[in-house]
Amino acid sequence: MPIAQLHPARPVGDGGASGPQDALTDADLLDLYARPDRRTPFLRVNFVASVDGSATAEGLTAALGGPADLRVFDLLRRLADVVLVAAGTVRSEGYGAMRLPDEAARWRVERGLPPHPVFAVVSGSLDLDPASDVFAKAPVRPIVLTHDAADPARRAALSEVADVVSCGATTIDQESLVAALVARGLPQIHCEGGPGLLGALVAADLVDALCLTISPALEGGAGPRIDRAPEGVPPVDLQELRLDHVLLAGDMLLTQYSRPHAR
Repeated sequence: MPIAQLHPARPVGDGGASGPQDALTDADLLDLYARPDRRTPFLRVNFVASVDGSATAEGLTAALGGPADLRVFDLLRRLADVVLVAAGTVRSEGYGAMRLPDEAARWRVERGLPPHPVFAVVSGSLDLDPASDVFAKAPVRPIVLTHDAADPARRAALSEVADVVSCGATTIDQESLVAALVARGLPQIHCEGGPGLLGALVAADLVDALCLTISPALEGGAGPRIDRAPEGVPPVDLQELRLDHVLLAGDMLLTQYSRPHAR
């Protein structure tokens, strides 16, 4: 599925006018999403939603996506130092090892990056199978982010296959979580969900950019929205976003919004 850029307008090249329907190459998309300074911490989240605001259809995000959404999804991983996902999303979406295709791995190595981003899983309960492909087939040792009060036996089992990092006493503190990743030399953080994790990051005012794919479908109201407020946390002040770009693939829109401070 070709992807065209609607906003901002693409500059006119030497070969003639560049219109909105000109298909973007992977190189174009990588340039569009790349950050000017990889050393500056940057937390980007990526979600898909139906036109009526549901983050899933029949319990999964895949039914709302498509080839263009998957293409951008893969390219965003290529740009990341670490891919951050909540354990519930890892289980429900059937995540495997965070292994990029060979072409993407070569692209990263050519630019002085490790072949694969680190996979970081957020879990307070540590309800994760150490024998799953997430850990057993990982090209890079994963990270599990939890808190001090997590089950000691589960912590010990996961410590055999991952670096288990505490980010709080009895609950996971999001600022400590981000600081722990940055301290490990992983400032480019790409979060793939789910709604509870996004809600916690928004409540902590830690989201720098949101990539939102708008799927041309009506879900009917049964599914969740893309974020869910943490229990017991007061409502946050409205956080202003600026529109970075809008892409078009068939009837699907792929957008990126960012906080003014992140530009």
